[in-house]
Amino acid sequence: MIMKITCPGCETEGSMSLADVRYSGPYKCWKCKALYSIVVENDALISCEPLSEEGFQKILEEQRKQQEDEKQYMEEMQKQREIEELKNKFRRQ
Repeated sequence: MIMKITCPGCETEGSMSLADVRYSGPYKCWKCKALYSIVVENDALISCEPLSEEGFQKILEEQRKQQEDEKQYMEEMQKQREIEELKNKFRRQ
């Protein structure tokens, strides 16, 4: 889904590609480079608050960490499935 966002600072229309109907996180205007923390729900902009560069970087780091945690969790789940498959394969009946 492509979400259109009008920058509160320079009123330039920008867009974001979203995979879900909900998004909460950083947004950077492509023209004036102003930083915002936004909340999108059901193709509507619910909140748009100014954000400092430090706050922007902090949000990005939190998102990266969450992605790494999710990746690690998925890898662990895959290992557990492989172990269970091997146990079932060699289990005597």
